[in-house]
Formats: sequence, C-alpha cells, structure tokens
Amino acid sequence: MFGYRVSIRGFAKSLVPLLTLAFALLFVAASRAAGQSDYYRHTYFDNSITSDFYFYSAGSAEAPSTLQLVNNKLPVEREIFLSPPNALRLEWQSKAGGTWEAQIKNLGVRNRFPEFKGTNLYFWVYSPEAIAAHKLPRIVLSSTGEGLQVAQFPGSFSAPLPLGVYAGDIPAKKWVQVRVPLSAFTSKSIYELHPEQMQNLIFLQGAADDAPHTLIVDEIRVDDDDAAVRSGSQSPALAAPQNLKATGYDRHVELRWDAVNDPQLTRYVIYRSTGYGEFKPIGIQLPGITRYMDFVGKPSVRSQYKVVAQDARYQDSPASAVVSEATRELNDEQLLTMLQEACFHYYWEGADQHSGMARESFPGDDRIVATGASGFGIMALVVGTDRNFISREQGLERMTRIVDFLEKADRFHGAWAHYMNGNTGKAMAVFGMLDDGGDLVETSFLMQGLLAARQYFKGDSAAEKDLYRRITALWEGVEWNWYRESDANDAIYWHWSPTWHFQIHHRLTGWNEVMITYLLAIASPTHGVPASLYYTGWAGLSREAISYRAGWSGTSDGDHYANGKSYFGIKLDVGEGTGGPLFFTHYSYMGLDPHGFTDHYTNYFKNNRDIALINRAYCIANPKHFAGYGENAWGLTASDGPEGYVPHAPDAMYDTGTVTPTGALASYPYTPAESMQAFKHFYRDMGAEMWDIYGPRDAYDAGVNWVSPIYMGLNQAPIVVMVENQRTGLVWKMFMSSPEIAAMIKKIEAEPVAAQ
Repeated sequence: MFGYRVSIRGFAKSLVPLLTLAFALLFVAASRAAGQSDYYRHTYFDNSITSDFYFYSAGSAEAPSTLQLVNNKLPVEREIFLSPPNALRLEWQSKAGGTWEAQIKNLGVRNRFPEFKGTNLYFWVYSPEAIAAHKLPRIVLSSTGEGLQVAQFPGSFSAPLPLGVYAGDIPAKKWVQVRVPLSAFTSKSIYELHPEQMQNLIFLQGAADDAPHTLIVDEIRVDDDDAAVRSGSQSPALAAPQNLKATGYDRHVELRWDAVNDPQLTRYVIYRSTGYGEFKPIGIQLPGITRYMDFVGKPSVRSQYKVVAQDARYQDSPASAVVSEATRELNDEQLLTMLQEACFHYYWEGADQHSGMARESFPGDDRIVATGASGFGIMALVVGTDRNFISREQGLERMTRIVDFLEKADRFHGAWAHYMNGNTGKAMAVFGMLDDGGDLVETSFLMQGLLAARQYFKGDSAAEKDLYRRITALWEGVEWNWYRESDANDAIYWHWSPTWHFQIHHRLTGWNEVMITYLLAIASPTHGVPASLYYTGWAGLSREAISYRAGWSGTSDGDHYANGKSYFGIKLDVGEGTGGPLFFTHYSYMGLDPHGFTDHYTNYFKNNRDIALINRAYCIANPKHFAGYGENAWGLTASDGPEGYVPHAPDAMYDTGTVTPTGALASYPYTPAESMQAFKHFYRDMGAEMWDIYGPRDAYDAGVNWVSPIYMGLNQAPIVVMVENQRTGLVWKMFMSSPEIAAMIKKIEAEPVAAQ
C-alpha cells in the first residue's frame, strides 16, 4: 500500500502497540550519498524555504518585554545572510517584569539521522548595531519537540547559558561565529540531557536593559573542533567547479556543473547577475548535487551565473566560468516534458547508488530503499528512456542493476519487504517488529513496473533477452497464493513474516490502491489465485469488508463497494465516500490501462475520472475554508502535512488544508485540462517555493505557510508515468502487452459476483 498510506487505517490497527513511524538520494557517485548524509548529521539550519517566516520556529513574549514575530514564528531575513538566500531575524526588547523566548526547531523529515555528530554547537550572528556581551540573550537546548514544556522520557532540556560568555561583544555589521561546547549544556530536567539529539535551540530573555536589539542568526551546525583553526594553518583551496551549463525554461533556469571531488567540500554557492550587474549569492546546493534551479518568475529574463565550492570554514574556491541564459515561454507540450524530466531525475540521480532502487524520501535515511516506489521508478525509467532523457543503453544498465539486486535481496515466498537496505538487500522493519517479512502490496507495485520494463526492453540483443528472462523468473517466483494464508480464505493478506507469520493479518479490501495486487495474483502463471477472489476479497461484501470500508471513510457511502451516490453533481460508481485520496486512482493504473478494464461495477477509467473531478470540485467548494484551494489548486492525496503524514482526501476526516501536487498532476489522463491548469499554477505562480531539482515539492499548506521540505519516491514517479500515459499511452501499452494480463482480465470479466 504505501508505508504510511492506507496502511494507516488497517495495518496500523494491527500494529498500534509496535508501529514506529521512522520514515534519499543521490546516485552519480558514492560521494553523493555520503556527502548528503554527512551534511544532515551536522546542519541544523541553513535556509528557510518560505521567505516571510520560518515554519519550524515558535516564539512568545510576556509584557512588558517584546519579541517580533510573524504568525507566532520568527521572521525570515532576506537581505542579510551568511548562506543564501536568507537567515532568521531575532528582534527583541527585554524589560524588567517581562520575558520572551524564541525557538528554532529541528527540521523534522522522514528518516533524518536522529543524532548530530560533533562536540560543539556553532552558529553565526550579525547585528546592525553593536551589542555588549552582557546584553545578549541566554540559550537553551531541548531534546524534545515541545521545547521547554514538561519533557517525557527520554526528552530533556538544559539549564540556560549566557550567550555573551561564548559570543563576546557583538560588533556592528560584522558576522561572528559562536562556538558553544555541547558539554556546557547540563540538564535542567529530571532526565539526562543528550545535546546531540537536540530538537530545539531556544533563545531566552537575558539582561532587562530596556533597549531594542536585533540579531540575525544563520548557519546553525553541530561539528567537532577544527584542528586547522586551532593551529592557525590554512587548508588547501578547493578547486573551481567546471563545465557550468545553463538551460532556460519557462520561468526558471537550470544550472549543471561537474562535481568537485574533495572531502573538504561542504556546499556549493550559486551567484547570479541580471543585466550584467553585480553578482549576488542566490542559493546553496548540497555536496553531491550538481544541479540548481533558479526560479526567476517570468520569461525573457537573461541572467549570468557562476558557482563556487565552499568548505566548512566558509572559504570559497575560485569561481566557475560565467554562463549566460534566458528564460523563454514554453508551450503546453514543452511544459509537460519539462515536468516529466524534472521528476524523472528523482529516480535517476536520486536512486540508491548500489542497487539502483528508489529511495523512500529525500532527504532521508541513505540506507533505505522502498520496494513500491522502486516499481514506480522503474516505470519512470521506461519513460525517461523513451523520451531520451537517458539513452537506451543507460536505461538497460540501470534495469540490469536493479534486477541484480532483487535476485539477491531477501524474499519471503517470493515477495520482497516494504523496505530494504540498498547495500545488503536485507529487509528493514521500519514500521515495527512485525514488519520484518514480505509485503505483497509493495511487491505488486514493484512487479507492475518490472512487467512494463520487461515488455519495453524486449529487443534482440543478448542483454535485453537476458533481462526479459530474469524479470520473468522474478515474476514467476512470487507466491501470490501463499498470501491467501489458506485455500479456505476468500481474500489475500498483506504481510507474512517467517517469525510472526500472518500475525498482522491485514486483509486486502477495495476500494483503494491495492487493486493491482489482486489482478497480478490472478494473472500469475505459477502461483495464482482464483479469479473469484476479485469479487469475494477485493470487492467482497462480507461483514468484515463492509466494516473496513466504513471505518476508512467514516460513512456508509460505498461500504458495499458500489457507491452510486452523487457528489457535486458527479455520480460515483465505486469508492468509499467521495472517493478517497487520489493515489487510489494512480498506483494500480500506472501500468494497467483503466480504459480497458471493466468489472461488474464500473469502467475504471470513468470511475477514476469521476473521483478526480469530485476531488477538484471539493477543493473549489472548499467547505472548510482553507487558504490556497481553488479551481487551479487541488489534489488531495497522501503526503506529509505540517503535522505529519495524512492520507488527504475530500472529506471531513482527511481534509487538513494540505494540497499535494501529484494528486492533480498524476490525474492528467483523467482531467487533462484541469491538471494542466493546476500545473501552471503550481509552477508559474508558486514556483519560487514549490519548484526545485526534482520538480514540484511534495506538498504545501498555504494556510500556515508550510512547504514540504522533502520529496517522496511514491509521489514523483506517478507524475512522470501518468502524464506519459495521456501523451502516448507508453506504459499502459507496455504493461498491457503482457500476455498474462490480457488473460487475467478475461477471467475477471467472466467471473460471476458471488452472493455473500
């Protein structure tokens, strides 16, 4: 299903006592993954995605003291910064009888390394006017998201430290780096403090001097002492980035350069000049990533660019050669190709460098590869090959590497685990102790991609013939019937573990994204299940199935699989409530062409189109009055929101104000005009914050000014594949050309609906 998609409704019910939600990327060389992993083990704050206030902050003041806040958060400083394009602004006035506190929170993303590495806390401060040391605030570390609130074990917080002891007097208009040994922070809680696990850096009122002060804060890091600094020696200068190239698009310019392979590299800094004026820093890029998107916001803007490499001491390399490029108006077809290629790079550059499999998220845990997202990524690879984003030889090499990995990875009666270690192929129990075996749903997503690739790479060369044979062997090795548990059961079950067996016991029941699991199980030429399970399991009318559907949607609409109600004037044949999150209409239909699949209830192209139209109509009606919804801003589907993962849907239960672009964009085959309208809004109107190296960011919530800091492997590939399916039908044609699939559809169409 998804890891944190529909499994939240059923899988989590089974795993509540043990479920752990510890929810990456870069391929080109091993240094990419290592560089980024290391970066997030040290960097606490470098920049804010949003430009007005920093979402991951909080503050309060008690009169008569004051603290400048925007929506109870710290303002973003856009003119004065150490690492472009912004910093944080701390502006206060401390008075006797009052107090204030400002929290800078750790950016919580999936599987981000839970501890920082280093012995010191470093950050830089700048003040427009000089501030004496004794007038500076105090600082506190907290290892809980609640900051100074009562800590639950093992969370803790430190006793306040006077910042002036470590910063000294702050001169006017000069950046000063502050170094505080982590050992200086001692617990003020009843629990031991582990500063390396900090979740909050908190500034507190210091001396009540009744004077206004401003500190700009930037580049918060945890690191060891710099031996070179202590000795006074100079480290060798980094080499200049080479072969800088620029490509202009509709509203942005993409920069590419060759990697600087030096262990001293900490980041790249990008400079821009418009109108041949002064070069100004506009952004940074992580080590291992050699692309940057400069969103200028309109066509026909010519700019000049250069890039420097920077080390941990903020020493710049010589600059690259200067390049010049302009944005240009693109037509709809060119925009779609731009979108597909950007999202494709998540699975090309962003793949695990050993296995070729897709990472679960970026940034994330470098070890984890995701089985279902990899299946989606394989279909994106087919599209990328066909559109010449990469050569056929490159696509074949990547597919061969993936198959090499899958043949050696852990399998459980032919099924792979939800998550695996990309280096070893061992199952990783991300969702808790019981989740240490086979995941049939994720395996079906993977197999959907493998079968499409098998049919695409079906040439006469020895390499392609060998790939065809090996994918067929993987396909025929999945024991779909084993996951029925018993021949007496009328449904398929999600998980099996050699230790826990069927203890999770999550029955696969539609309507949701797992239709493809039933279809492939019925299609299997070696370990198939009866076609009757489609109507007894997937579309079953047992008490358990009816209860499952009602529990998911919170309504009896569609609890008998068929729905028949109308929403916003649109009749829905199948689906709980208003149809659920839009990924229900994507995941099973990236390979399976819904035009050609009709069961006893509906045609699934029609049904999916209706669900997409209902989703859009709901966002236009906007019954909860969330900011940012409208005819060009829709797409409620699974993603993180400001408060974590939610399977966003057009209903009272799962509508939280978060829009996920893949919802509208991957619905392109069903709603081409409406999806294109949404894409132009996400890109042209919101691109300054929403468009980056892998296309549109994962999600946003306009009401709280939140933009997702991550990309998800499950969300970028559906955009690539479903847009292509509307444009050429490529992946549908490949998957549907599998002889096993045509035979399966005939079986289901001929199967009577069993009375229950």
